[in-house]
Amino acid sequence: MANAEHSGRPAEAFGATAVGTTQTRLRAARLGLWLVAAVLAVRQVAVVLGTPRGDRLTDLETWVGPDGVLHVNGSLYDSTRFTGTPFGGLVMKPLTRAAEQALGWGWTFGTLLLVVALGLVAARALPQPVSRRTSLLAAPVAVSLLMLSLPVRNTLWLGQTSIIPVLLVLLGCFAVRGQRAGGLLIGIAAALQPTVLLFAPLLWFTGRRRAAASVGVTFAGCTALAWAAMPHDSYIYWVHHMAGVGLGGKADDLANQSLHGALLRLGLSGPLEIALFLALGASVAFLGLRRAVRYARDGQLLLAVAITGCAAIAVSPTTWQHQLLWVLLAVVGRVGKRASDRYVWPVAVVIVMTLPAKMMLPNMAALYTLRDNVVLLAALAAATVVPFLSRTSTHYRSPIPTEYAEPVPARFKQVPLLPFLRRVLTRPNLLLELLLIRVTYAAYQKVRLAATGGSNSEGRVTAEQHGQQILDLERWLYLDIERWANHAVVKVGWLRDFFDFYYESFHFVVPLSVLAVLYWRRPVDYRWARSSLGFATLLALVGFWLYPLAPPRLMPNLGIIDTVHGVQDFSKPDYGTLTALTNQYAAMPSLHFGWSLWCGVVIAIIAPRWWMKALGLLHPFFTASAIVATGNHWVLDAAGGALVVGGGFGLAYVFQGPRARTTLKAAQASSRPDLVKNPTPT
Repeated sequence: MANAEHSGRPAEAFGATAVGTTQTRLRAARLGLWLVAAVLAVRQVAVVLGTPRGDRLTDLETWVGPDGVLHVNGSLYDSTRFTGTPFGGLVMKPLTRAAEQALGWGWTFGTLLLVVALGLVAARALPQPVSRRTSLLAAPVAVSLLMLSLPVRNTLWLGQTSIIPVLLVLLGCFAVRGQRAGGLLIGIAAALQPTVLLFAPLLWFTGRRRAAASVGVTFAGCTALAWAAMPHDSYIYWVHHMAGVGLGGKADDLANQSLHGALLRLGLSGPLEIALFLALGASVAFLGLRRAVRYARDGQLLLAVAITGCAAIAVSPTTWQHQLLWVLLAVVGRVGKRASDRYVWPVAVVIVMTLPAKMMLPNMAALYTLRDNVVLLAALAAATVVPFLSRTSTHYRSPIPTEYAEPVPARFKQVPLLPFLRRVLTRPNLLLELLLIRVTYAAYQKVRLAATGGSNSEGRVTAEQHGQQILDLERWLYLDIERWANHAVVKVGWLRDFFDFYYESFHFVVPLSVLAVLYWRRPVDYRWARSSLGFATLLALVGFWLYPLAPPRLMPNLGIIDTVHGVQDFSKPDYGTLTALTNQYAAMPSLHFGWSLWCGVVIAIIAPRWWMKALGLLHPFFTASAIVATGNHWVLDAAGGALVVGGGFGLAYVFQGPRARTTLKAAQASSRPDLVKNPTPT
């Protein structure tokens, strides 16, 4: 044994086994991610090709269909439907001879192949050195994100060509050998999309001057070729429309995420708007190129390319939604010195590039300007202000580690089921929390509305049948107090006003206030409370989906007075559609009561004084009284709300273990470093 131990062979065997296990897991994870990418690709193809012919590939049909602008005689720009360059029209003209259906299938699958190629090239362009895990997983993750992104989805839906210039630029920068060959590809991309010319200064100032010259020569040659073949169209595009300005949809349309479109949406027009656009565009181009050159010299060429592309988005007169892939490439930049901050930027980029703006920001007039220009703002931020870390920074590869509390022993051997979800002692990033809360709530609203088929009227019959079932059960349990409570409260004016106000106002104010206080004063308990609330809401969504239920106020012949929304006309089929914001038949379980009970339990557990605990428990009592008195919920709805809240706390316990003593650990962290574990950041 001594000889064996001295030789090190057992240790080597053990190390080889560990390494082999890790490699096996990484390969399995890579295979799983590729399967996810494949499923997303199949779904996109099914959505596009499963749509009626007249509603899909509309831009492609506009160009190369039987009556398309590339097929008929005359100018490409007579109808302003074709927005590409004359060189783009010259390249696509041969496609008009293809059969329409074959072209649709070929174009869709060809676009998917371009997306895969784009993801592979972007994954290989990550700044070196990269870990083996990153090298194995980067490509499927990149392809999956591209498949989910709005630009790719719109490109597939419309039959656009916007992926080609991005892919040509990446191939020119990272794939081909020789500066002239790379410049040739980028020059062709510029001939298809003129703002790509912004990459020529990037190449010039980073020492690739032959490539920059090749970009200019290739662009000029392609443009001259198109001018010789189609002089009239070239004159219209480059002179009459000043490089395509004014072609396509209205420049102030929400889809135009450029500075020009934003200024027009703000109400500016005429010489003032043009002057302001030129000044802002020049500033963004200068700042973006200066930052891109700095990061390229730092060894982060992919980030430099993404920054230049984001600047091109802003300075282009028209940048339609399918042309915004540059923002997604900016996800490779690293932001934040702390490990807990490292995910803020990539999460924000993925959310902006995959979700509609209406899901990210509330439907409030004060936020319309921000909501209408959210992608442009992301591009401007990436190009000019986001402090991406330099590779020379000590925090680039080794951010300040996250502090974790000592695991708390649980009563059951299998708890926690997910031991890697350890209790974090530090406060989470506020921006990331707000983004996740907003997107989660938007998804919650969507699921509530979809639970009855997308509208309230579609689920009326089923919801009323379930309402009668609940009423019969309450009568059997002697709990049918809704009509009595409702009419008793209506007779007392001040009590009716109090319950109406309580029902409308406290549902969001109190939970958000509790979360805010915990975030600031008790970050460890904030994470525990937030997780339990999220699980409870998820369980409630399952209830809404499986059991649509009409509240008492929407039950015919029950005689409930709707004190909050007013009198309903039960003779109309859509009487339940009171608002466009939510599903009126999502009554079981009651999240009004569930969220209030969550607040009461959290306050009762965490509050340091007895009167605070008592005050917290009064909130679910008043909420239960309000939802019944106003006719918005059955008594059993409150019981359902209590059930999902209990399930939320239970799931938080099962997945992460008990919360007991985590606050004590947090308080002792500064004086007892041995209680804190600092794992190696990834």
